Amino acid sequence: MLRFGLFTCLLLISTFCLNAEKLPNIVLLVADDLGYGELGCQGNPEIPTPHIDSLAEHGVRFTQGYVTAAFCSASRAGLMTGRYQTRFGYEFNPIGSQNEDPDAGLPVSETTIADVLVNTGYVTGMFGKWHLGGTAKYNPIRRGFDEFFGFLHEGHYFVPQPYTESTTTWLRRKVLPGGGEGRWISEDQRLIYTTHMGNTEPDYDADNPIYKDGQPVEEDEYLTDAFTREAVSFIDRHADKPFFLYVPYNAVHSPMQGADPYMKKFSHIEDLQRRIFAAMLSNLDDSVGTILGKLREEGLEENTLIFFISDNGGPTRELTSSNLPLRDGKGSAYEGGTRVPFMAQWKGQLPAGKVYENPVISLDIFATAAAISGADLNPRTHIDGVNLIPYLTGKDNGRPHETLFWRINTRTAIRVGDWKLLRNPHRGQGDDWELYDLANDISESNNLAQSEPKKFKEMMAAWKSMNAEMIDPVWNPRR
Repeated sequence: MLRFGLFTCLLLISTFCLNAEKLPNIVLLVADDLGYGELGCQGNPEIPTPHIDSLAEHGVRFTQGYVTAAFCSASRAGLMTGRYQTRFGYEFNPIGSQNEDPDAGLPVSETTIADVLVNTGYVTGMFGKWHLGGTAKYNPIRRGFDEFFGFLHEGHYFVPQPYTESTTTWLRRKVLPGGGEGRWISEDQRLIYTTHMGNTEPDYDADNPIYKDGQPVEEDEYLTDAFTREAVSFIDRHADKPFFLYVPYNAVHSPMQGADPYMKKFSHIEDLQRRIFAAMLSNLDDSVGTILGKLREEGLEENTLIFFISDNGGPTRELTSSNLPLRDGKGSAYEGGTRVPFMAQWKGQLPAGKVYENPVISLDIFATAAAISGADLNPRTHIDGVNLIPYLTGKDNGRPHETLFWRINTRTAIRVGDWKLLRNPHRGQGDDWELYDLANDISESNNLAQSEPKKFKEMMAAWKSMNAEMIDPVWNPRR
């Protein structure tokens, strides 16, 4: 009997180990406010990004990869749930003290990708920016993550004050110190004030500490490096288990702060604002390289599906972040607001160097992760994403999505096939509907609303049908 019991235990342990080995690790790397046109693999030669580019070289680069909103919080709500956030009334972007509003956060009724994976046998860790609620009930530790190191609001300074000890810091001001407009630069060129945006840098750090799990901690290391340090530690401690690693960096989001070694690296860039941006992006790229290197060191590359994405388009005037050849940027219903750098790598499972040209969306990351983990999703929950693996391996030659939808209050858009209908009453633009043929007009420069009345009517009917599936915002800062 003792031998039989011992044999049974060994069999169970062996079976568990075999099952654990079959579960692939999942790594989700997110850049903040990174424009479509900034990476080397997207055609920009100015700022080398070899590590991020390697994901395209050894995996798949999506030329038409979208997110569900043109700014941070709503985009992350879709990413975390695999559902259009307008289905559950999450439409706006809490900033500053709004993050402390108990109604401003990812509804606790929604299931996150971490919830799904932790219940399928994964260890889950998040290291970076949350921006899905700043009060206790929304903390990532309560939303499926075993470990959390990061902050809860929309932004954070990369180093504590004084900012000029190890970085060059570029801050917006409504009025320069002493009065006037333009640009003020300190004698050592480590602190720059600028009025070109017409506003003052938000108080990102107010009531917004760095947390380790549920407790605030002091952190002196440049945040991009600190998040990478914690992510590498997570891999090191859980290399023997299936894990989901979510690293939503706050780079290259403002405040603009370039660390000294990277500022020196790009000293040849004359425009100081652009030089700081280059420093931040290169720092981010090296951090991605450090995480990829750790996966290689642990022999995990072939058992790890890696996604890289930006949360929305780049705010060009604020950061210099380019969205070329797309129109407009962050906050906009045009392509520059929602079409982003998007890559996937899974060595041995996905083709290397593949350029995938059909539209995909961040919602697909949830659906793909759920599929490869064997998760049993609630059939009553409407998931808008699709499992991308069959499309990327060639088993399915169709399009993952025929229709994509966006709504940000009065700014809204729908894409059906290659046609896009949008309304963008924003930044001085009118509230008329516009129609574009993206197959022939990627920069949305030729409005066909008047010349294609039949297509316009067809697209408007599609938008009304899709919009009817959504609900009004549960939280609205304008009320």
